[in-house]
Amino acid sequence: MAELGELVRSVRKRRALTQQELADLSGVSLARIRQLETGGHQGVRLATLRKLAVALRVRTSVLQPGGSTDAEHASPATADIWEPVRRALVAPDNPRRDDEQPPSADVEGSLAALAALDEAHRYADVAAMLPDLIADANTLGDEGREIRARVLRFTAHSLVQNRQFDTAALTVDRAVDAAADPETVMGAINALIWSHLRQGNLDAARRLAEHWADEVEPQRFSRATPKELARWGKLYLYIANVAVRDNSPGATDDALSVARAAAVRIGREAVFERLPLRAFGPVSVAHAAVESAVIAEEPTRALAIAERLPQAIPAANVAARLRHRLDVANAHAQLRQWPEAMGTLAELRTAAPEWLTQQRYARDIVQTVVSERRTLTPDMRELADFVNLEY
Repeated sequence: MAELGELVRSVRKRRALTQQELADLSGVSLARIRQLETGGHQGVRLATLRKLAVALRVRTSVLQPGGSTDAEHASPATADIWEPVRRALVAPDNPRRDDEQPPSADVEGSLAALAALDEAHRYADVAAMLPDLIADANTLGDEGREIRARVLRFTAHSLVQNRQFDTAALTVDRAVDAAADPETVMGAINALIWSHLRQGNLDAARRLAEHWADEVEPQRFSRATPKELARWGKLYLYIANVAVRDNSPGATDDALSVARAAAVRIGREAVFERLPLRAFGPVSVAHAAVESAVIAEEPTRALAIAERLPQAIPAANVAARLRHRLDVANAHAQLRQWPEAMGTLAELRTAAPEWLTQQRYARDIVQTVVSERRTLTPDMRELADFVNLEY
């Protein structure tokens, strides 16, 4: 398998471009291109590869010979918080006497309580309570198999949110193995696709999303329930998400078109998964269109779409909705509208502080502002520290 530097050099020559011409076309510095072509490509960001792919007229994944290039794993502090959860997942079952086993209803109630904490983005509290819930779920017999699967699905979601990717992948496998309910299976699969996207594993995310989109496609579109349409449409949003990162604009538009058809059929934002809460509908598709425009570096179009959205959005504090606000902040940053970009980030800090500190995307936006502005306001300096921006 060719190394990244060899690939960039080979495709550049095929396109009859000098290194300087590639730098001019891509916006990647000449020094960085020289470094890449001579083998110094540790830690290459997916956004950088996409810029090169656009200039070279290839898919981004062509320049990913070793798979992921964009993974940002948990900080040591976050890893320490989640260590008890990892231990609980690998602990051997310890059967209890019948009089010690928690009723299934108690486990369900505890799971609902943790989901409420997750929706409030109180991840440290979730991590503190999850080990006991996993242990209780493991004591349930065959009648508790589906509850155990839901606990594992929720755990996988929480692990991905907190950048514990390897443990999350193993937990997804266990959840799918235990689950019989399609909602539980698809919840686990969604967590795994999301994990691949957070790490920049484009081919893996695409394959998984396309496979399951085929599996759950409604047989009769006109008779499909809102949940069936939402599960299917959500997978096409993932496909669009992969395609725009992979420099495939035609595939992006096609996937968004399919998702939009499902959303129009539903006619509203529909909750298709609980514990954690996930919704899909016209607003979700519009958010995906904004994200695609920002990734394609079309900030004016992104903001135009965002400004047409309703102010009152269902499940506005769910992570997917918060992510949309990061896209808006990034669009402002691309237009060098620094106060608007930082103001949006400040709003997110107030709404979901624990969530914001887990977002590499937020650090990237703040880094752009810090790099481009001659001086920083006190609020900008404080926000840079809050999102753990490195010096």
